[in-house]
Amino acid sequence: MSYSQFNLEQLVAHITDEILQRLQNDGVGTCCAADMRNAIDCGGARLGLRADLSPDAREMAAYIDHTLLKPEATQAEIEKLCREAAEYGFASVCVNPGWVRTAYNILHCTQVAVCTVIGFPLGANTPDVKAYEARRAIFDGAREVDMVVNIGALKSGNHDLVERDIRAVVEAAHESGVICKVIIETALLNDEEKVTACLLSKVAGADFVKTSTGFSKGGATADDVALMRRVVGEEMGVKASGGVRDLAGAQQMIEAGASRIGASVGVKIVQGVGKPPEVGKASGGGY
Repeated sequence: MSYSQFNLEQLVAHITDEILQRLQNDGVGTCCAADMRNAIDCGGARLGLRADLSPDAREMAAYIDHTLLKPEATQAEIEKLCREAAEYGFASVCVNPGWVRTAYNILHCTQVAVCTVIGFPLGANTPDVKAYEARRAIFDGAREVDMVVNIGALKSGNHDLVERDIRAVVEAAHESGVICKVIIETALLNDEEKVTACLLSKVAGADFVKTSTGFSKGGATADDVALMRRVVGEEMGVKASGGVRDLAGAQQMIEAGASRIGASVGVKIVQGVGKPPEVGKASGGGY
């Protein structure tokens, strides 16, 4: 059979099948052959976890959404973010929608999910636009979506609109088995509004509530995380995001009830596990 009869993909598949068949004929186990097939399907770019990570460091890494949402982020920076996420075993990378496909192409053969933001950072888009944005991001490879609640509607007492807004994205996510987190932007809300936002998120079927975008006037606080946890109970996740700058800050959020941490300094946080705290360094605050 002439190779000219094949296009490039067929040629690669044909060569792969030939190699696997020869390996099996030579007594190589099917497990090894399957592993080789998987590596080839992944473009030969499999990324592995660091061997020197302690169990405690791995446990901490599993809380973290390794985040880069700066508008000026470059492709090289996004690619570095993804490599770090695979190396340290973070729960996800969180990137703007335009970078979802890039992140997916790097991470689809790893355990790291691709997360993106919807209606970001203001939350002022209409529900149908947010639902479309979510579906498009999911099409591009997102497995988690963090949507910003309609903050103005919430503060106006228009709870019906807020619930419909959240539900539109939740339904778009859940129809594809994707996790939906609701960013309530705690820095702009009083305690009553925070409680209301959490309850509406719960009623609308969201999987998580999240403190902040990181682009407003304040980020996550332990008090807000504790309040959100009390409202949603144990059946929903709580994500602390915005201003978590070091291991002490991350631990404080987890102790308050966070089940996920959004941070741009995930590597620093994990590398701090097992090391003595830095004297005089404040945790939390800022972005």
